[in-house]
Amino acid sequence: MAEEKEMRNGSTESNQGKETLTTRQGHPVTDNQNIRTVGNRGPATLENYHFIEKISHFDREEVPERVVHARGAGAFGYFETYGKVGDEPVEKYTRAKVFSGAGKQTPLMVRFSTVAGSKDSPETARDPRGFAVKMYTEDGNWDLVGNNLKIFFIRDAMKFPDMIHAFKADPASNIPNPERMFDFVSKSPEATHMITFLFSPWGIPATYRHMQGSGVNTYKWVNDKGEAVLVKYHWEPKQGIRNLTQDEADAIQAKNVAHATQDLYESIERGEYPEWELFVQIMSDDEHPELDFDPLDDTKLWPPEQFPFLPVGKMVLNRNPVDYHAEIEQAAFGTGVLVDGLDFSDDKMLQGRTFSYSDTQRYRVGANYLKLPVNAPKVPVRTNQHRGQMDVHRPEEAGGNPHINYEPSMIGGLQEAEKTERIKHEPQYNAKATSAPIDRENNYGQAGETYRSFEDWERDELINNLSTALSICDPRIQEAMVYHFTQADEDYGRRVKEGIEMKMKEMEDLKKQQKQESSPGANAAADKAEDVGRESKPY
Repeated sequence: MAEEKEMRNGSTESNQGKETLTTRQGHPVTDNQNIRTVGNRGPATLENYHFIEKISHFDREEVPERVVHARGAGAFGYFETYGKVGDEPVEKYTRAKVFSGAGKQTPLMVRFSTVAGSKDSPETARDPRGFAVKMYTEDGNWDLVGNNLKIFFIRDAMKFPDMIHAFKADPASNIPNPERMFDFVSKSPEATHMITFLFSPWGIPATYRHMQGSGVNTYKWVNDKGEAVLVKYHWEPKQGIRNLTQDEADAIQAKNVAHATQDLYESIERGEYPEWELFVQIMSDDEHPELDFDPLDDTKLWPPEQFPFLPVGKMVLNRNPVDYHAEIEQAAFGTGVLVDGLDFSDDKMLQGRTFSYSDTQRYRVGANYLKLPVNAPKVPVRTNQHRGQMDVHRPEEAGGNPHINYEPSMIGGLQEAEKTERIKHEPQYNAKATSAPIDRENNYGQAGETYRSFEDWERDELINNLSTALSICDPRIQEAMVYHFTQADEDYGRRVKEGIEMKMKEMEDLKKQQKQESSPGANAAADKAEDVGRESKPY
C-alpha cells in the first residue's frame, strides 16, 4: 500500500538527505499542500500565516513586470445582457443589475495575456491564456478574471507560488527548461487533466479573437431572497475557435512574436469587432455527493449534459486603447471585485486568488491603482483610504469635511450606507478548521475522458508534444508522468512511453549532446547559431 501511495503521488524517491522546508520565520513547514479551511472544502481562515507569508512574498517577486500574465493585449467595448438565463428570468438566480433588463449595455475592458512568459515573450508559446474582463457596472466594478482553458493545474492556492516558479526559467541559468515544470507536475497528480489540454492543440490558441474564456473557479449567484446557486462562467467566441499545432506556431513565431496583439488591434481598427457570448452553468449550492468530483474543484469540468451552458449575454470589443501603457499595462484585476448578487464559493483557489490578485496590484502599480482611469469605477467613490504614492485626493471624496478621515464620527465625514431590505446570503458551517485535501480528488477520470474525446490528429499532436518535452527529463520524472497518463487512460500512458523512447533513440542516433538546461530543439538552435554565424571584421 505504501508503494502504491508513493506512485499515486508520482514518485518513488526517498526524502532522505533533503533539508526541511521552513517559513521565512524559520518554522518547519509540515503541510505545504493545503490551506487551512473550515472543513476540507469550506472557506479559508485568516490565520493562514504560512500561506499569507508565502503568497504575499510571491506577489512581490518581480519589479515592475507582472509575475504572471506579463505579455498582454486589450481592448474596450460593452456587455449586453439578455435579461434571461436560458429561457428563465435572470432574477430567479441573481439580483446583480448587470444581468437585468434585456438589451442593457455595460461598458467594459478586456485584457488577454500569456501566463508564464515575460513581457516580450512570443504569443505562440504553449501556455494558458489569461482572459480578464472588467465591467464598469452601475453598482461599481466587476472583474471576471480567468483563462482560456476551463480548468487549472492545482486546486489549492498554497501550491500556486511553487507552480509558477517551476514553470518559469531556471533561477540560476535563466534558461527555460521543461523538466522543471514536469518535476512539479509529476508530484501533483491533479494537474494531469490540465496538462492533457495544454500539450494538445488547445495549448496554443491561434489568436485572442478565436479562443474561449472561462472564469475557471466556481462562483455563486445570489437572488433577492438571499438564496444562492453555484455558477461557472464561459465566454464562447462568435468568430469560432481556432488552435495551432506546434509546427504551425513555430512558423508564425519565426516571423512575428506579437501576432495575436496585432491581430486583435488591426481587426478592431478595420471595424471587424470580435464578439463572445457569455454562458453560465448552474448547480445547487451543496456538496453533490452523486458526482465523482467536488464541484468546487477547479481541475474539473462540470458535465454539460448535466449542467447545460445557458446564454446570459454577449460581449463586443469595439475600441482599441489610445495609450497602451495607461489603459492596458496598468489595468489591474482582482477576483475579489464582485457586485451585489455575485458572491464567492469556497473554491480553495478562488479564496487564495482573492487575496493575491489585489495585493499584487497594490505592489505592482501602487496603493492608489484604483484611481487610474482604466481601473476606476464609473460610480462615485468616497473613501477614507487616502495617501500613499501618487495619491490624488479630490475634495468630494471626503464627504464635505476634509478634516474627518475616519468613521464613525459625530461631527462630519462619511457614514455607512443605509441598511437595505435585501436578505444577505449567509452560508453556515459546522466543521473543524483543518489543513487537508478534499475528499473526492479523482485526479485521472476527466483527464482520460478528455483524451478520448480528442480527434485523432489532436491525440497525435498531444503525444508528440509530451514525448518531445519529456524526452530530456530525468527518468524518475518520465516514469511518474507515464504513470499519471496511464491512470487516466491505458492507451494514453502507453503512447507517451513509446513516444519518449522513440524521441530518445532519435537523439542518440543523431548523437546530439543534450544540455540540461533546455529542450532538444533549443539545443539544436543554440548549436546552429555558432555553426552558421558568419565571421565579420571589426569596424
